[in-house]
Amino acid sequence: MTVDLVVRGGTVVTVTGSRRADVAVADGRVAALGRDLPGGRAELDARGLHVLPGLVDGHVHLNDPGRAEWEGVPTGSAALAAGGVTTYVDMPLNAHPPTVDGAAFDAKLAATAGRARVDFALWGGLVPGPTEALEELAARGVVGFKAFMSASGVADFPAADDLTLLDGMRVAARLGLPVAVHAESDVLTAGLAARAVAAGTTTMRDYLASRPVVVELEAIGRALTLAREARCALHVVHVSTGRGVALVAAARAEGLDVSCETCPHYLVLDEEDAVRIGAAAKCAPPLRPAPEREALWAALRAGTLPMVASDHSPGPPELKSGDDLFAVWGGIAGAQTSLPLLLDEGHGRRGLTLATLVEVAARFPARRLALAGKGTVEVGADADLALVDLDVSWTLRTADLRQRHPVSPFVGRRLRGRVVRTVLRGRTVAVDGRPTGDPHGRLVRPARPAGPAD
Repeated sequence: MTVDLVVRGGTVVTVTGSRRADVAVADGRVAALGRDLPGGRAELDARGLHVLPGLVDGHVHLNDPGRAEWEGVPTGSAALAAGGVTTYVDMPLNAHPPTVDGAAFDAKLAATAGRARVDFALWGGLVPGPTEALEELAARGVVGFKAFMSASGVADFPAADDLTLLDGMRVAARLGLPVAVHAESDVLTAGLAARAVAAGTTTMRDYLASRPVVVELEAIGRALTLAREARCALHVVHVSTGRGVALVAAARAEGLDVSCETCPHYLVLDEEDAVRIGAAAKCAPPLRPAPEREALWAALRAGTLPMVASDHSPGPPELKSGDDLFAVWGGIAGAQTSLPLLLDEGHGRRGLTLATLVEVAARFPARRLALAGKGTVEVGADADLALVDLDVSWTLRTADLRQRHPVSPFVGRRLRGRVVRTVLRGRTVAVDGRPTGDPHGRLVRPARPAGPAD
């Protein structure tokens, strides 16, 4: 066996802990782990650095094809690479056409192939219409099906009513794929928003008040009921409250194959930050009061909140500015900042172990979505690595951002811990926040059946 690369002298982090070890790479995979391994064709000096598995970001919107002016694969994947992500899973919206049938999957794959700087997988969409489209998507290799229980914000991806959800979940169960839901009550969000707009109360505080916690809890409860009836694996995206996590955890304890995720912005920001920052911090569900943020951290420590994903959902500047917060695009750009925020706030300030960080941001999403070879540093796995310096302190600047539009609620934030190199299948794709080399990301199809929630 010819060793192509040895990553020498770093502290390798896995879900079982950390140890000093060299990492040998052959044919894009980890060939050996140990001390003082023989040399290879090339070497990287990782002394003083921690070697993490590249993150698996299970929830991003790169908006290609059709809305590439919002982001696009080249810039979005560059931002992911700069932030230590080596695999992303692209949502079916806000591409146009959205990925809701086989032809749209083919169009997205054509728009992504040869342009992505890291590996990628694709969610399919569950929207009103014939369920045969789900069969087409499964045959092409989606990881599962995403549905909105409230308005998505784009007309070409309508919300799924309860009958659509139940029918789709039954098909998904037969196909062995999970359904992911944006869990907010459409009746409550639409009604409360209409009241506020009619009254001319459109500030950030008014927007926050229009999407109270009960909006999330009601929808999660309904999704759990439908999934239980359909015997379908369920994943609840971007849960913003500890009470929402508790609903999911209780259902999992009862035997339902269900999981959930939160996002870095819910972990490091709260509703007062939303008021202070303004449009750049608008998202749905919205940022919550500080006690809800603390409940999410408690759930991460307890293991009842198993996954963190960025929900990178950018928009062009004209949609991400203004005083009418109901009109502003509701998404936060976070592709590049997930790992730095987790290192700083989670590990540095709150004592979250690196093993837990690796579990929630790499190993669990890879296992849940059946992405074989991803999310871990072990022999036989893809040599996807994020080399980080835990000791360096730095301030995020607009110029550091690799996304298309440098709008972020985290600009100006002082961070401790930085990604200094990202390696995809043994090849460096970013150094010190700058992408390098030619794009060579490839499609990763799930190994069936999809991984269980536990």
